[in-house]
Amino acid sequence: MKTSWTCRALGIFLGALAPTISYAQEPFYNAPNAGYGQPALDYQPANLQNTPNYFAEDVAPRHLPSVNGPGETVSAASYYNLLERVEALEAEKAEDAYKEVEILSKPTQKWSGRVHFDYWHFPNESALPNFLDTGNAAESPPDFIGFRRLRYGVAGDINETMNYKIEMEFASPDSLAFKDAYLGWTELPWLHTVLLGNQKRPYGLDHLNSSRYNVFMERPFVIEAFNQDARRLGLQSYGVSDNEAWNWRFGTFAMKDLSKPGHQYADNYQSEIAGRLANTIWYDETSGGRGYAHWAVSGSAAFPSGGGTDRFLTRPESRTDGKWFDTGVLGASNYQLLGLEGVVNLGALSVVGEYQTVHANRTAAPDTNFGGGYVYVAYWLTGEYTPWERDSGTLGRTKPLENFWLVNRCDGCRSYGWGAWQIAARYSYCDFTDQDIFGGVGESATLGVNWWWNPHARVQFNYINGRISDRIVAGAPSTEGWYDALGLRFMVDF
Repeated sequence: MKTSWTCRALGIFLGALAPTISYAQEPFYNAPNAGYGQPALDYQPANLQNTPNYFAEDVAPRHLPSVNGPGETVSAASYYNLLERVEALEAEKAEDAYKEVEILSKPTQKWSGRVHFDYWHFPNESALPNFLDTGNAAESPPDFIGFRRLRYGVAGDINETMNYKIEMEFASPDSLAFKDAYLGWTELPWLHTVLLGNQKRPYGLDHLNSSRYNVFMERPFVIEAFNQDARRLGLQSYGVSDNEAWNWRFGTFAMKDLSKPGHQYADNYQSEIAGRLANTIWYDETSGGRGYAHWAVSGSAAFPSGGGTDRFLTRPESRTDGKWFDTGVLGASNYQLLGLEGVVNLGALSVVGEYQTVHANRTAAPDTNFGGGYVYVAYWLTGEYTPWERDSGTLGRTKPLENFWLVNRCDGCRSYGWGAWQIAARYSYCDFTDQDIFGGVGESATLGVNWWWNPHARVQFNYINGRISDRIVAGAPSTEGWYDALGLRFMVDF
């Protein structure tokens, strides 16, 4: 069949246009138009390199990423398998986040405890100390052996903004008592944290420090006398500045110790208002806190109102049976306490001191003033340092550079670690005698050795030489005397 000139012209035109149409597809699909079964080539005609792409790119790429070089691609199955794995990981993370939120919404609990086993010996006392402890001037105070503290408790969060703690003391099984026992609210505006329940009153650094970390076995005269057993039922706010340089606590408390009965029936609350402002004036961030300095001022306004809580008494910084210093009930309508404290730590060396004074306003007798203080120096022979908790202004937990351990080796020899060794010396003074009150004047010097086996276990040894004077008691052989005491403690906490 003969082709018309029109058809011949159309065929020639389309034949000339076909290469151009083929090349024009390249920028739209980002790959050369190779023949069927031929590998794709990385080239693009020069005359189309700047041609804009007027088409939307496919959601799934037509040519998968190269693996080793041009022409080598991953399979579609591998590609989509990878996408499925990524989606599975994202779903798993979302589920974990949901579980974390769920956990935070449930109450948590953390169990803790401490065991302090003590031995005290009183080798040679004069007549007055003997009489004050045994009622017989010729009989020395008996030795003490047993549990000084035996505590077990639980603490945790109710949710993100509430917490609680319950801690019981079992050292005297026939007379159980609770220690920290409170519920609290956190993240509060202005007040920060508020606790309601049995908690430490906010004065006396050596009382605010935990017995787990204190350098000496027993606390100084004035710290124990002015804040006996430390804890009272109360409502207290705790705060700390953003840079942790400042911290404070203040609240109101019932003056009667309710740790054993747990409650009181009384219209006379015998209330107290107390507070403490503390400042870590220097903290060496570069050394991780091996150097720091601290000061604080504390105070209290107490209103015993004839209820009998205006009495200051204490032992001679050792675990004697009797309390040798005693003012008796003062009959004060109110009294005020002022406390000052300071700490300087330079690596292994610590210097700590406190002073406290009380002015009692009595209704039927002259006003009285009592006071005293202490200072101690402690040094780590093995190079450790005593950490400082800036958010509370108290001592922290020491971590030995090497724990104490002793084991037999398979070669018949032994391997061991020395633990951490600290030596310390303290001078303490108190004056509970004024006007018609003869509670006694005390002085003592204490030498101490602390052997930390690990951060949660240690051994303490104390030797005390003390003197008591201006102590008038009916039937006593004299008004003054001296005493010695030797103390040993094994302790663990968890």
